[in-house]
Amino acid sequence: RVRAAVKDIAKELITLYAQRMKQKGYAFPEDTDWQHDFEAHFEYNETEDQLRCINEIKNDMERDVPMDRLLCGDVGFGKTEVALRAAFKCVTAGKQCAILVPTTILAWQHYQTVLKRMEGFPVDIELLSRFRTPKQQDEILSIDLIVGTHRLVSKDVQFKDLGLVIIDEEQRFGVQQKERLKEVCKSADVLTLSATPIPRTLNMALSGIRDMSVIEEAPHDRHPVQTYVLEYDPGVITDAIKKELRRGGQVYYLHNDVASIERVAAGIQARVPEARIGIGHGKMSEQELSEIWRRLIEHEIDILVCTTIIETGVDVPNANTLIIDNADRMGLSQLHQLRGRVGRSTRRAYAYFTFTRGKVLSEISQKRLSAIREFTEFGSGFKIAMRDLEIRGAGNLL
Repeated sequence: RVRAAVKDIAKELITLYAQRMKQKGYAFPEDTDWQHDFEAHFEYNETEDQLRCINEIKNDMERDVPMDRLLCGDVGFGKTEVALRAAFKCVTAGKQCAILVPTTILAWQHYQTVLKRMEGFPVDIELLSRFRTPKQQDEILSIDLIVGTHRLVSKDVQFKDLGLVIIDEEQRFGVQQKERLKEVCKSADVLTLSATPIPRTLNMALSGIRDMSVIEEAPHDRHPVQTYVLEYDPGVITDAIKKELRRGGQVYYLHNDVASIERVAAGIQARVPEARIGIGHGKMSEQELSEIWRRLIEHEIDILVCTTIIETGVDVPNANTLIIDNADRMGLSQLHQLRGRVGRSTRRAYAYFTFTRGKVLSEISQKRLSAIREFTEFGSGFKIAMRDLEIRGAGNLL
């Protein structure tokens, strides 16, 4: 049954890509005064790579062939700003733009970012998630810019006039989900963002099935994250936590097991009694999680003991120490994404990837951990994706 299902997906994908090749897309007009004004409002100086990628994307949008471009840039290198300029270009031309993200937390964070960035411009922005009623959903689907989770690829979602789809954190979606969105909008442009594209996507980009833009230049005033791979040592970890708290920072302590997370948090509290500790994991309700993020952002929590729920795009510039236990159980791009949660300001950040004392690591785990230790400099997301391609193999395009 599995083989038959895979064959069906394969046939659909081949048909879809063939149709998109033949399909005439919408050729967006050249930049307007509004576009120049919007870009001038950016509070940082763009890097040259950002400007090059923006031009490549705009050139694609102005052609009458549907765009299918992968934007590969390391964690915190400004992919979001590049994507928002494309979104603004789309919306001012009278088309709709959809931003697809993997988690409700990231959807909420992107929604806040877009609201703030497009403030003062006549753009309607809404958030679509599984918590909306059918009536609310129908109203949202006629709005200019929609940020949403997997809900956007549901069968009952019908857009009014979709011009551009932006898929963030591409490596977190299944093949069917990503391609379902392309099916909904065969003639729409598609821009995919990822720091560490999965081997299949990277393979497609390298073999020319998709176009690729790469941001390799780091924003100014950033330091690479100091990375340590070591056997778990309570003394070293406690010192690392205390060092971060002394400089007024915050700590992520990642323990990826909901069953024992409270016990681990209690152990940390016993070793660092002065710390304010919060717990975050995927089994909490939306309200509980929103409250945890609010407290973390407003520095009411010193140490967040959490699962990999922080992996996708959470941005807390004051959190600059990351500790992961059982790091040998995680994938390479996952470790890199997690490391990207710290070092998002001008402060030096630290990441400790630990594994159980005395444990014999498998060959693949050893390769992963040595790669994460080796690639610490800026722009290493792409190198990590290439190493992942080596370790896991390219697989099949289908």
